[in-house]
Amino acid sequence: MGEETMDLAADDAVEAILRGGLAREARALTAVVPVLRHLLGSEAQGLVSEAILARVRGMILDIAAQLLAAQSGRDPVARAPGGDPTALDALADSLMADEALLAHCHALATESLVADRLQQRHAIDPVLSPLLQELIAAEDPAVGALAMTTLAAQSRFMQAQRRMELPLGELPAELFHALLAATQTGAQGSAGLVRLQAGYDEATSRLGLLARLVAAMRRGAVAALALDHAGLALFASALANETRSPRGEAVLACHEGQALRLALQLRAAGLGAPAIERQVVLAEPAALLPPALAALTPARAAALLAADRPA
Repeated sequence: MGEETMDLAADDAVEAILRGGLAREARALTAVVPVLRHLLGSEAQGLVSEAILARVRGMILDIAAQLLAAQSGRDPVARAPGGDPTALDALADSLMADEALLAHCHALATESLVADRLQQRHAIDPVLSPLLQELIAAEDPAVGALAMTTLAAQSRFMQAQRRMELPLGELPAELFHALLAATQTGAQGSAGLVRLQAGYDEATSRLGLLARLVAAMRRGAVAALALDHAGLALFASALANETRSPRGEAVLACHEGQALRLALQLRAAGLGAPAIERQVVLAEPAALLPPALAALTPARAAALLAADRPA
């Protein structure tokens, strides 16, 4: 009885340490969107990454330009010049007040920049990873075709990020439909926006294709939990699938300063201590993880993450 009581006390102490570490990382994450909203409307840009800020601002302006083009009957994909610059700025300002959209753009900007960093530090290709090559050559022709389509989508994503663009069709369904609903109210349901909505298919977006590819791997999806083998895009989608959590959380966990969150997500996905350490070191070489992490069950790791997630 005495030993059991001591074990429970030790477990509580370990979880208290982990909760404290998660809380510190969470404070950094929750501050991001409010800071972005402030800096996007000001000149005080030195407080956050210039690259992140520029890409988020560029994506918001690009979305606004596409919406205005659709409203006026022009092709939003072509991004043809024209329209009222004042209207563009006004719409972009209103979009910057949308926290869900801002958070999504931040996650995408982070993903592209972390992918670039992984390539520079560890030669991990941001587009064609070893795992994606294997899937393209899969015996199942449907899997091979899906992998090829995903490769093309990932290539377009990296190019669009360098141009600071975000095609409307690449937005998740809830963001896409909410955005068009708000815009249609002001435009009285213009025909261009109606056509845009009719042509939308989340399954053909990059994120939709990655999710479908992970699902097609079935039990083999565990191979995608190796960052150097899968590449960041597949890794994040597989980790989100295994932990039943938003993909953006997996992406942001790969950012510097979020090592404990990444380790807990990997533990929640069922990985053991050696595999977790290998992945965390790739994302953050100087990271120090609590030794007791290995004793944590996947269920407890998932519970800690869930308790730390904003309501």
